[in-house]
Amino acid sequence: MKQKLPDSLVLPGHPDFAVLSGLAEEITARAGGALALEYDVPQMLRQCIDDVIMTPKTGRRAYEELEKTEKTYIGTRVEIDLRALLKLRKGRLDTEILGRDVDIKHTMGSNWMIPTEALDCACLLVAADEVRARCYLGLVIARPGYLTAGQNKDAKRSISAEGFRHILWLLKDQPYPANFWRTADEAAVEQIFAGATGNVRMAQLFRLIRGRPIPRDVVEAVAQQKDFMRRIRADGGHGTRDILAREQIVLLEGQKDAQLIKALELPPCPASAFVSCRVESGYHARMVEQSRHHVEWPTP
Repeated sequence: MKQKLPDSLVLPGHPDFAVLSGLAEEITARAGGALALEYDVPQMLRQCIDDVIMTPKTGRRAYEELEKTEKTYIGTRVEIDLRALLKLRKGRLDTEILGRDVDIKHTMGSNWMIPTEALDCACLLVAADEVRARCYLGLVIARPGYLTAGQNKDAKRSISAEGFRHILWLLKDQPYPANFWRTADEAAVEQIFAGATGNVRMAQLFRLIRGRPIPRDVVEAVAQQKDFMRRIRADGGHGTRDILAREQIVLLEGQKDAQLIKALELPPCPASAFVSCRVESGYHARMVEQSRHHVEWPTP
């Protein structure tokens, strides 16, 4: 998506203000409020994209590696999941809100393609910028004057530069969970996936990427096995925890070790995620040892 978007002209007095503001209020209410919308839509987009990349099964780690048909399917997934999130029913177009037909358009690029059947109808615009990990959610009435003169072979037209000024934004340049592999050191990623076994790859993951929460789906992608959680357990001296322990690296779980994670001054770790750190000696080493016996300690 374009990094510099014009300010919206959809204010009181604008011909589309009454319709779009009413739709925006309904969407926000259905989401459970503005804060819920800001959280749930970004999470939904991350899940939709990752479910198509399917790293654990395909070994692919980025949107750019997808086939053209798969990229198109992400738009379909977003439409379906957004309807489910907002508890909307299917309409003549993609959905119906407050008795109005609304088309849902999604893009991973910088614009949306508007079909002829959506002309003069409300469109719910969704965009995900994988490079910057930013997302957008807006509403526009697809008036011919807001669209480009040119069209593609399907007679679809995109929103013109002037048309962008007539979008009412619900989310604009909103952060969403970044693709883990895009933000990891490239050399480290290559070393991780070069491992011949699940235990070797898992040990490399937590050895090379320490002090950063690692989501459960990343663990699954690295293990490349059905029982992927087994790879992060101690296993008679051969498991990931055993290997890391010999290197004085402790592997912690977001839910089980929340208190220890905080005491070690590590970043907040979601309940289903994991984080590793090197603990060599002193106060922190004693805390780790005490935690194994369920002993509480003061925060330093």
